Amino acid sequence: MTQARNHDGDHRPTRLFGPRAAAAGRLLPLLITFVIGTVTLLGGAGTAWLPLLAAGPALAASTHGPRGVLGVGLLAAGLGVALGARDGARGAELAAVAAALLAVTCASTLAGDLRSRRERVLADVRSVAEAAQHALLKPVPATVGPFEAAVRYSAAAAEATIGGDLYALVPTPYGVRLIVGDVRGKGLPAVGTAALVLGVFREAAYDEPDLLAVVERIERSLARNLGADDFVTAVIAGFPRPGLLHVVNCGHAPPLLVRASRRIESVEPVPPAPPLGLRALTDQTPGLQELSFADGDQLLLYTDGVIEARDRERAFYPLVEGLARHLSDEPARTLGAVHDELLAHVGGRLHDDAALLLIRKPVPAPSEESQLPSSLTVLAEPAG
Repeated sequence: MTQARNHDGDHRPTRLFGPRAAAAGRLLPLLITFVIGTVTLLGGAGTAWLPLLAAGPALAASTHGPRGVLGVGLLAAGLGVALGARDGARGAELAAVAAALLAVTCASTLAGDLRSRRERVLADVRSVAEAAQHALLKPVPATVGPFEAAVRYSAAAAEATIGGDLYALVPTPYGVRLIVGDVRGKGLPAVGTAALVLGVFREAAYDEPDLLAVVERIERSLARNLGADDFVTAVIAGFPRPGLLHVVNCGHAPPLLVRASRRIESVEPVPPAPPLGLRALTDQTPGLQELSFADGDQLLLYTDGVIEARDRERAFYPLVEGLARHLSDEPARTLGAVHDELLAHVGGRLHDDAALLLIRKPVPAPSEESQLPSSLTVLAEPAG
């Protein structure tokens, strides 16, 4: 199953097997039954091969519902009795073959029914998970205020659509603000903490003029609700006015600032600050960094699951080099290429949640007047 969740496009998880593979799996029990019957018919082995007909209904339990399993089992039992009678088997032997095949069929039918019930429960759980994903990690539109944006998110847990990584991008009265974070731990507790952080951020981002006050609101909420060993690393950024970027880094991986010239800069935190939820253990407080953000510049925020992804030789994924290779003027295309390369680097399966958020300030299109040739410019003559 592909783990990526593209919040600019399709949200549906990819199936483990395609339609052709699923159809072949459903035909396999019948194929095995007919192969065993043919071998018995042509090989002249008497009743020696007949017990193998039980493989048909047994295999059908993993690919069919109760009716399908029962149909394959009855076919196998009828075929076994017919072949046994053809080879001169006595009544007791035929009864034993039929009883054995019917017993396997009954057990396989029950197993198929249980599997079907579990699949329905799993489908319901997936539906709830998809709803939770949309409520917690809301889709990021392609355009937010004056910016273009894109997100790629992958949950490491099997069959999961959400995990401990979090992100949000919201327009506010104080400019566009965004957060990318990573909750310590995995599973449902991490999801609960991520929901808490995002809820406080979305409310505080609209209320607080100062970005540091937004961070303080999140810190106070986590101090009341987190355990002693729990914390959240996060980068909170904002664009209070055109050309200006504010960044607050709380123990998180440094963002990458891509200039219009395609030079990539790592925004190291100055001064370093502890993760959210651990401020009580240290006297350090986060600082606000002010950076220029001109037309054509881009900002990439990401989580540790990206830069700590390893290949078979245990080498980390080189995010800066990957970003430089796939950089374009379309955030969705850039992140799509980087994410595909990331999955290829790890062999298709991430071992930690991974999130990427890229925001870009487009270059304004030149006005029609500026595109006129200088030879068409007409200067007015002074009145005589």
